[in-house]
Amino acid sequence: MSKRRSSNWYGKLDTDGFIHRSWMKNQGFPDHLFEGRPIIGICNTWSELTPCNSGLRDLAEGVKRGVWEAGGFPVEFPVMSLGETQMKPTAMLFRNLLAMDVEESIRAYGIDGVVLLGGCDKTTPGQLMGAASVDLPTIVVSSGPMLNGKWKGKDIGSGTDVWKFSEDVRAGDMTLQDFMAAESGMSRSKGVCMTMGTASTMASLVEAMGMSLPTNAALPAVDARRMALAHMTGKRIVEMVEEDLKLSDVLTRESFENAILANGAVGGSTNAVVHLLAIAGRVGIDLTLDDFDLGSDIPLLVNCMPSGQYLMEDFCYAGGMPVILKELSGHLRKANTVLGRDISVYSEGAECYNDDVIWSMDAPLKPNAGIKVLRGNLAPRGAIIKPSAASPELLEHEGEAYVFENIEELKSTINNDDLPVTKDSILVLKGCGPKGYPGMAEVGNMPIPSKLLKEGVRDMVRISDARMSGTAFGTVILHVSPEAQDGGQLGLVKTGDRIRFSASEGALELLVSDEELAQRRAEWTPDAPHYTRGYAKMYVDHVLQADQGADLDFLVGKDTRLVTRESH
Repeated sequence: MSKRRSSNWYGKLDTDGFIHRSWMKNQGFPDHLFEGRPIIGICNTWSELTPCNSGLRDLAEGVKRGVWEAGGFPVEFPVMSLGETQMKPTAMLFRNLLAMDVEESIRAYGIDGVVLLGGCDKTTPGQLMGAASVDLPTIVVSSGPMLNGKWKGKDIGSGTDVWKFSEDVRAGDMTLQDFMAAESGMSRSKGVCMTMGTASTMASLVEAMGMSLPTNAALPAVDARRMALAHMTGKRIVEMVEEDLKLSDVLTRESFENAILANGAVGGSTNAVVHLLAIAGRVGIDLTLDDFDLGSDIPLLVNCMPSGQYLMEDFCYAGGMPVILKELSGHLRKANTVLGRDISVYSEGAECYNDDVIWSMDAPLKPNAGIKVLRGNLAPRGAIIKPSAASPELLEHEGEAYVFENIEELKSTINNDDLPVTKDSILVLKGCGPKGYPGMAEVGNMPIPSKLLKEGVRDMVRISDARMSGTAFGTVILHVSPEAQDGGQLGLVKTGDRIRFSASEGALELLVSDEELAQRRAEWTPDAPHYTRGYAKMYVDHVLQADQGADLDFLVGKDTRLVTRESH
């Protein structure tokens, strides 16, 4: 067996080895733990400010049990935790900072393999990005979804029902008292959004990519089986170290293609696009926006909000991701997994227990449900839409733009009774991309103007360089690239311009002459930056556009070299 990575810290019989071992021993670790056992880092994003991840401190103990059982030495370490529902201006601004934290922590410490404990929207991709840039044996345990929300005798879903209730209040169809009462029933346990939002999407894709053990995606956070899964994950990571099964041995092009296919089948979040692109960039795989067309013809199989009616707890009890992988078996690529076997083993013995929650490929819930990539002079480097969450009658549309120059203008005017819009108008929001917000916030699902809500309008075509929550819904065109702040055509749109959108053609066209656009460009200047110091300035100076995953340009790729210089 080759010399372990950790032996460069704990196997030396010199001053440096003395220091590394001695200071660890102040925690009560005996001599024999430093005699060549695989040292397993448990990378924990637990935080009370990240409610989605508030159960990870307990799951870490489950992982440790499995590591001890397999003869390893578990060591838990914290990294930055990104509370999607708590951070301003957006947790996405800090995804790359988490990735840096994870990467440098793994590189600097004497560990042989790592278990990533995450769950909240940006923690899973941020951790995978950082781990991919070091490339040790790596495996994921997700937080798991909350229990179903309950209010007035019915199930309610994270995010999805927030948007619905909010519009009902603005339309006068729901009292403010009822709106406030619903919030306590919506979040009833530890865990991530129980809709198929970004957190549950990324957990589902992690399983489809073979980066976790089977059933990781859907087991509720408070289900004892998730603790058992953590235990088995701790056992497996020790075996992976012994087998030298690295992250790059699992995350191949084929596994990314499987994730794209699975995203269509589960009705996954649009945010999966920007995260998968970023993770691929760290592994060194040339994944592009065009690759997501692969999933555009995949039908919707999971009847979960926001594209359906059920929630993740129901998805779990119906059979979870193993059933989806079984339904997709004719489409999935052969791909390695953390088990060291093909992804097909994840669906062995899978059985659907509720065919109203998980539909079949032969009789799907909706056809052609995967993310659709759009291109045209308004988005020369691409934009995306989620057809499964859109209004079918709006997927082919032409109308006049009504432009909001920034988020402040939208919030201050959207409720004006004299706003000059109709149900056929196309709402356009600028300044919300990676550089412009900064951080590419989840504001793309703009609220419907109050005057139209009162007329019964519940959906309109909306276009922005922003993202939207994976729990959101509507005919919302997102991730327009290049963004307005980076000189994209979106920045040149004016109220009254006509825009044509066709999902079937993948087209997004600003119907304005080249001559007029050239004149507008000559007069255009970018907005002043919102931040001029610290990490946010570094982010704005170096962030890539949405079609490249919005990573920082100097973080793309990896460095697997062992650190040889000592600190003393």
